[in-house]
Amino acid sequence: MSLYAAYAGNLDARLMTRRAPHSPLRATGWLNDWRLTFGGEQMSWEGALATIVEAPGSQVFLALYDIAPMDEDSLDRWEGVGMDIYRRVKVRVHTLDGEESAWTYVLNAYEGGLPSARYLGEVADAAESAGAPHDYVMELRKRPC
Repeated sequence: MSLYAAYAGNLDARLMTRRAPHSPLRATGWLNDWRLTFGGEQMSWEGALATIVEAPGSQVFLALYDIAPMDEDSLDRWEGVGMDIYRRVKVRVHTLDGEESAWTYVLNAYEGGLPSARYLGEVADAAESAGAPHDYVMELRKRPC
């Protein structure tokens, strides 16, 4: 098994159960010196897509999943890796149990553009259901869309 660091909509455990049914949630944590942003507005019919970019002093709340080999291809397809929408990147995740190396998806497009209100609401709802701190969720809800 490999570790996958999920952010944005993939924080929703119900959604991940459909995308990776053999891959349990291990923990939640933080990705330090990265921030959540949006980009690739031209790639989606509903506004910009969630991604992360390096940003000293920032943090992204995430969930760590033990991804079973049989679920890796499914996640890659869902994230559009074969269509060059997202790519896998190795990151260092900080959990209550310490640091872990994991992979995550980063958008293959420039930062910029606004997400739809519906999409941003889903991202905030997913963070809230995953146990993100209240102030983190409120910052998501206040973002422009």
